[in-house]
Amino acid sequence: MSEAIEQAEQDRINDGLLAFLSQSPTPFHAVATMEKQLLVAGFEKLSESESWQLISGRGYFFTRNDSSIIAFRYLPEVMREQGIPMVGAHTDSPCLKIKPNPEMHSSGYFQLGVEIYGGVLLNPWFDRDLSIAGRVIYRNSQGELTSSLIDFQQPIATVPSLAIHLNREANQNNKINQQKHMPPVLMQVDKQQKIEFRQLLQEQLNEQGVNDCDKVLDYELCFYDTQSPALIGFKQEFIASARLDNLLSCYIGLQALIASDSRNPALLVCNDHEEVGSSSACGAQGPMLEQCLQRLFPDHEERIRVLDRSMMISADNAHGIHPNYADVHDSNHGPLLNHGPVVKVNSNQRYATNSQTSSVFKHLCELCDVPVQEFVTRSDLGCGSTIGPITASGIGVKTLDIGLPTFAMHSIRELAGAKDGLMLVNVLKQFLSSPVNKF
Repeated sequence: MSEAIEQAEQDRINDGLLAFLSQSPTPFHAVATMEKQLLVAGFEKLSESESWQLISGRGYFFTRNDSSIIAFRYLPEVMREQGIPMVGAHTDSPCLKIKPNPEMHSSGYFQLGVEIYGGVLLNPWFDRDLSIAGRVIYRNSQGELTSSLIDFQQPIATVPSLAIHLNREANQNNKINQQKHMPPVLMQVDKQQKIEFRQLLQEQLNEQGVNDCDKVLDYELCFYDTQSPALIGFKQEFIASARLDNLLSCYIGLQALIASDSRNPALLVCNDHEEVGSSSACGAQGPMLEQCLQRLFPDHEERIRVLDRSMMISADNAHGIHPNYADVHDSNHGPLLNHGPVVKVNSNQRYATNSQTSSVFKHLCELCDVPVQEFVTRSDLGCGSTIGPITASGIGVKTLDIGLPTFAMHSIRELAGAKDGLMLVNVLKQFLSSPVNKF
């Protein structure tokens, strides 16, 4: 591939990624965006509540809870012989979620109470231009329960910092109380004025064209940063955005699936709730993937044989070595941004990688002329985890944990390399186009 063609392909992938991140402020929006791309690519949507009449050679997908999605290319005879190459990622990101009864009126200001979802790096959430998005359940004018995605889009809230004059230790010892210090400010109100949040939601639904909302019954909503994703750096070498962990992997996995060889089976699963342990009906610790495989291969013994020939690549971001904090990394395992995907290893099984699965990935990287890096956390520090070990232990499939190196993981704005996305698309496309049992 010539340098000009490679640059054009990199630009295409990055432009698509920036658009995907902008359109996906919540897992619900991410899945809706992925649905649209799959439909354009010729995949057909299935319903879990209906019988599946699958045709060999076609692509299908289904969703659960509107926040998790599985897409696959169905070739049963090839699957029996060669196994299924699978890619896994997760749709959720750490954030501030709005409580069920969130209204707070304090000192003449209207605020909303929030829960902290996942391991949020809290300091960067202060003084940002925030909006609200998610899913709303309402009763329509016919008395039926229905749902709609909602996105205020405009900056309507902020979490103001306390001035350093009132907290002289702010730069040395800034303790954040999640209950007291994190509720965003939305507006000023008179002492007698009481704002009902559900009424604000109904008005927003009307603005979005939902005109049959009789009553908002419940919601799953979060705040998000309205600053757009962007290419940054003196040479535009970096991608800065919210939710790179892990929408970056969702997008790359989707592009690899769509571009992979249609003569080969392939599967992509993107689960919700990874950031809080994956224990839900649509999380990786739930039965979603296993039930999908049961429908593809109802015979138990046959399914085990297929899984034995299969392999899962769990794609979740990796910690790039930070130039200001290099000492928190193992000196021999410090991945660099824009230097290729990272194999993630942990002997205590926080990552599912073993020598067999890592060798397969390194072989694929060589075939694609893509450099590969490795990450092992310092022996005196704890290690995060992914859907990899959960999936491996749940369905018994060989699994590898990889990711692209990033800075500021779990911040409101993370940083990745602009060159890495295309590299991983190419490797995953090769993987999803290959007979797994031949490795």
